[in-house]
Amino acid sequence: MKLNPKQYDQMVKKASPPSPVLKDCLWAFFVGGGICLMGEALRNFYLMWYDKELAGTLTSITLVFLSAVTTMLGWYQKLAAHAGAGTLVPITGFANSVVSPAIEFKAEGWVTGVGSKIFNIAGPVIAFGTLASWVWGLLYWAMGKF
Repeated sequence: MKLNPKQYDQMVKKASPPSPVLKDCLWAFFVGGGICLMGEALRNFYLMWYDKELAGTLTSITLVFLSAVTTMLGWYQKLAAHAGAGTLVPITGFANSVVSPAIEFKAEGWVTGVGSKIFNIAGPVIAFGTLASWVWGLLYWAMGKF
Protein backbone atom coordinates (compact mmCIF):
# COMPACT_ATOMS: atom_id res chain seq x y z
CA MET A 1 0.00 0.00 0.00
CA LYS A 2 1.47 3.32 -1.08
CA LEU A 3 0.64 6.34 1.07
CA ASN A 4 1.09 9.95 0.21
CA PRO A 5 2.47 12.26 2.93
CA LYS A 6 -0.97 13.62 3.79
CA GLN A 7 -2.42 10.13 4.36
CA TYR A 8 0.63 9.18 6.41
CA ASP A 9 0.22 12.28 8.62
CA GLN A 10 -3.43 11.40 9.20
CA MET A 11 -2.50 7.84 10.23
CA VAL A 12 0.15 9.14 12.63
CA LYS A 13 -2.25 11.64 14.21
CA LYS A 14 -4.87 8.92 14.62
CA ALA A 15 -2.40 6.47 16.22
CA SER A 16 -0.63 9.01 18.47
CA PRO A 17 -2.29 10.18 21.65
CA PRO A 18 -2.35 13.94 22.13
CA SER A 19 0.55 15.28 24.13
CA PRO A 20 -0.24 17.31 27.25
CA VAL A 21 2.12 20.13 26.25
CA LEU A 22 1.36 22.48 29.14
CA LYS A 23 1.77 19.75 31.74
CA ASP A 24 5.02 18.57 30.12
CA CYS A 25 6.40 22.11 30.01
CA LEU A 26 5.52 22.72 33.66
CA TRP A 27 7.18 19.46 34.73
CA ALA A 28 10.32 20.34 32.76
CA PHE A 29 10.36 23.87 34.18
CA PHE A 30 9.95 22.85 37.81
CA VAL A 31 12.29 19.85 37.72
CA GLY A 32 15.00 21.78 35.85
CA GLY A 33 14.50 24.69 38.23
CA GLY A 34 14.63 22.31 41.19
CA ILE A 35 17.97 20.91 40.03
CA CYS A 36 19.32 24.44 39.63
CA LEU A 37 17.90 25.42 43.03
CA MET A 38 19.62 22.41 44.59
CA GLY A 39 22.87 23.55 42.94
CA GLU A 40 22.48 27.03 44.41
CA ALA A 41 21.69 25.58 47.85
CA LEU A 42 24.79 23.39 47.67
CA ARG A 43 26.91 26.36 46.59
CA ASN A 44 25.65 28.48 49.48
CA PHE A 45 26.30 25.57 51.85
CA TYR A 46 29.89 25.23 50.61
CA LEU A 47 30.40 29.01 50.76
CA MET A 48 30.09 28.79 54.55
CA TRP A 49 33.50 27.08 54.67
CA TYR A 50 35.25 27.67 51.35
CA ASP A 51 36.01 30.50 48.95
CA LYS A 52 33.84 31.18 45.89
CA GLU A 53 35.94 29.18 43.41
CA LEU A 54 36.25 26.05 45.55
CA ALA A 55 32.55 26.24 46.50
CA GLY A 56 31.65 26.24 42.79
CA THR A 57 33.92 23.28 42.12
CA LEU A 58 32.50 21.31 45.05
CA THR A 59 28.97 22.12 43.89
CA SER A 60 29.73 20.73 40.42
CA ILE A 61 31.34 17.60 41.86
CA THR A 62 28.37 17.02 44.17
CA LEU A 63 25.82 17.46 41.36
CA VAL A 64 27.73 15.04 39.10
CA PHE A 65 28.01 12.54 41.94
CA LEU A 66 24.30 12.77 42.82
CA SER A 67 23.34 12.43 39.16
CA ALA A 68 25.54 9.36 38.74
CA VAL A 69 24.17 7.72 41.89
CA THR A 70 20.54 8.40 40.98
CA THR A 71 21.22 7.06 37.48
CA MET A 72 22.70 3.86 38.93
CA LEU A 73 19.65 3.44 41.18
CA GLY A 74 17.31 3.97 38.21
CA TRP A 75 15.72 7.09 39.73
CA TYR A 76 17.08 9.58 37.17
CA GLN A 77 15.36 7.75 34.30
CA LYS A 78 12.06 7.70 36.20
CA LEU A 79 12.36 11.43 36.83
CA ALA A 80 13.27 12.05 33.18
CA ALA A 81 10.19 10.09 32.06
CA HIS A 82 8.03 12.75 33.71
CA ALA A 83 10.22 15.85 33.45
CA GLY A 84 11.64 15.33 29.96
CA ALA A 85 13.98 18.16 29.04
CA GLY A 86 13.95 19.44 32.62
CA THR A 87 16.50 16.77 33.51
CA LEU A 88 18.86 17.93 30.77
CA VAL A 89 20.31 20.65 32.96
CA PRO A 90 23.84 20.54 31.54
CA ILE A 91 25.87 19.15 34.41
CA THR A 92 23.43 16.51 35.67
CA GLY A 93 22.22 15.55 32.21
CA PHE A 94 25.80 15.12 31.04
CA ALA A 95 26.64 12.91 34.01
CA ASN A 96 23.55 10.83 33.29
CA SER A 97 24.55 10.48 29.62
CA VAL A 98 27.93 9.05 30.65
CA VAL A 99 26.73 6.72 33.40
CA SER A 100 23.70 5.28 31.56
CA PRO A 101 25.65 3.52 28.75
CA ALA A 102 28.26 2.33 31.26
CA ILE A 103 25.54 0.59 33.27
CA GLU A 104 23.75 -0.73 30.21
CA PHE A 105 26.82 -2.32 28.62
CA LYS A 106 28.58 -3.54 31.80
CA ALA A 107 27.49 -7.11 31.05
CA GLU A 108 29.61 -7.03 27.87
CA GLY A 109 32.78 -6.52 29.94
CA TRP A 110 34.94 -3.64 31.05
CA VAL A 111 36.76 -3.09 27.76
CA THR A 112 34.25 -4.04 25.06
CA GLY A 113 31.23 -2.96 27.10
CA VAL A 114 31.89 -0.09 29.47
CA GLY A 115 35.10 1.19 27.89
CA SER A 116 33.83 1.27 24.33
CA LYS A 117 30.25 2.41 25.01
CA ILE A 118 30.61 4.88 27.90
CA PHE A 119 30.89 7.93 25.63
CA ASN A 120 28.30 6.87 23.02
CA ILE A 121 26.06 9.78 23.96
CA ALA A 122 28.53 12.16 25.60
CA GLY A 123 31.36 11.66 23.08
CA PRO A 124 29.93 13.89 20.34
CA VAL A 125 29.17 16.57 22.93
CA ILE A 126 32.79 16.50 24.11
CA ALA A 127 34.21 16.42 20.58
CA PHE A 128 32.08 19.18 19.09
CA GLY A 129 32.11 21.23 22.28
CA THR A 130 35.91 21.19 22.24
CA LEU A 131 35.98 22.09 18.55
CA ALA A 132 33.47 24.92 19.03
CA SER A 133 35.38 26.34 22.01
CA TRP A 134 38.61 26.22 20.00
CA VAL A 135 37.01 28.03 17.04
CA TRP A 136 35.37 30.67 19.25
CA GLY A 137 38.62 31.11 21.21
CA LEU A 138 40.51 31.64 17.96
CA LEU A 139 37.92 34.21 16.80
CA TYR A 140 38.07 35.96 20.18
CA TRP A 141 41.84 36.09 19.98
CA ALA A 142 41.78 37.36 16.37
CA MET A 143 39.26 40.09 17.24
CA GLY A 144 41.55 41.26 20.03
CA LYS A 145 44.49 41.51 17.63
CA PHE A 146 42.67 43.73 15.13
